[in-house]
Amino acid sequence: MIIFFICLTILILGYKFYSPFVEKQAGLDSTAETPQKRFSEGVDYVAIHPVRAFLIQFLNIAGVGPIFGPILGALYGPVALVWIVLGNVLGGAVHDFFSGVMSIKEDGKSLPEIAGHYYNIVFKGFMLIFTAMLLFFVGVVFIMSPAGLLSNLDFFEGTILANNTFWVLAILAYYFLATLLPIDKIITKFYPIFGALMIVMTVAIAVSLLINAPHLPIPSDFLAYFEADHAHDFLEPNPDGLPTWPLLFITITCGAISGFHSTQAPIVARCLTNEKYVRPVYYGAMTCEGIVGCVWALAGIAAFPDGYAGLKTLLDQGGPGLVVNHVANTYLGVFGGIMAIIAVAVFPITSGDTAFRSLRLTVVDAFNIPQSLRNRLLVAVPILTIAYFMTKLDFSLIWRYFAFSNMLLSTSVLWLATKYLFDRGTFHWIASIPAVIATAVTVSYIGTAAIGLNLSSDYGKPIGAVVTVIGLIVLVIVHSKHKVKPTTV
Repeated sequence: MIIFFICLTILILGYKFYSPFVEKQAGLDSTAETPQKRFSEGVDYVAIHPVRAFLIQFLNIAGVGPIFGPILGALYGPVALVWIVLGNVLGGAVHDFFSGVMSIKEDGKSLPEIAGHYYNIVFKGFMLIFTAMLLFFVGVVFIMSPAGLLSNLDFFEGTILANNTFWVLAILAYYFLATLLPIDKIITKFYPIFGALMIVMTVAIAVSLLINAPHLPIPSDFLAYFEADHAHDFLEPNPDGLPTWPLLFITITCGAISGFHSTQAPIVARCLTNEKYVRPVYYGAMTCEGIVGCVWALAGIAAFPDGYAGLKTLLDQGGPGLVVNHVANTYLGVFGGIMAIIAVAVFPITSGDTAFRSLRLTVVDAFNIPQSLRNRLLVAVPILTIAYFMTKLDFSLIWRYFAFSNMLLSTSVLWLATKYLFDRGTFHWIASIPAVIATAVTVSYIGTAAIGLNLSSDYGKPIGAVVTVIGLIVLVIVHSKHKVKPTTV
């Protein structure tokens, strides 16, 4: 129990003390006129109360990411909690914060446009490709997963609602409306409610686990994990023997750091009425997502009487959705069963619709397309039509490319934030050091993954170490040529 509270304390203290320091480097100005005030047009640039903006951003980035990823990552043992907390405080929250900062400073523009401004047209093209790829794969994944769950619910058996294609088309129809309509017609009305539901579910699961879970991690579990034999006082973690570096960092993204979050930044950046809300909305939402990730990692680590073997068995039978269903029903009863359906059906839909909306914004920004209803239709219809045919492909194939794109984009955004801070002459290390580490993870994964060079996993750590050393040397050299301005409170 103490380990879980330490994790929560670090996340909260990170927001309380580290985020104000990060904010000082960004140059936010509470007197500046925001994009919403300059470009208000009733579709995307619509004023939103900061509390609603926070709940929308939280749900945009959360969905099932901080649920499914930590459950899968729990197979690696308590080290999953270490990665979520440190990754969140030092990497993910900084990444999300500067995604919001750069977007609101650049008229609410999408990532590729920002990249073109701070680097060059080549980097803009690179960001455009991978941003569009990630958003498209997120949208497709979050058509397939909720459709598969809903079509297999027992009480739909024997009806048209048990047909997977029915749910695919129904979800696509909703995505079409959410992509096309002004943001205040659906998203600002319903997302705050679903965001609040996620908070309620997370708190309920956490309290129940802390009271009833059979294997709550204790400090000795962390020490044992790093021993040569990974000895444990219950069943050994990581039953598949997968290399922690770099796979843990790819398995758990949402909750720690996720490139997808940066694609969602422009949606809210176009709606904030003051730059002073950037930190509580973006940094705050990511801190909350870290808490959600810790809760579900704890569920994977502690909720099974037979330990990691029980977790692995359930994952093999039905994936993380089945684990959510098991944990919610076991620890919360009937209420848990209802919340489980919401978690694995509704929450992914709330990420899928904003993924396609963000893809529309990315396309129109890249080609400077006026946002008339006709033009929105011309962009949205082809995207969603292609997405329908993509749902016929193997889910695991789509997921692998989604994971790769997500990882690569988060690394790119950290380097973009580094350039932003270099140009300001402020303390770039808050972004550049995480950028180096993310680059090491990225290169290690490309080198050892089946979709990359497919080298032996033994090369993963050496590759990561070499990239880290080279990256730090380059940073020191570049830093020596720039004068850092002191910041004031």
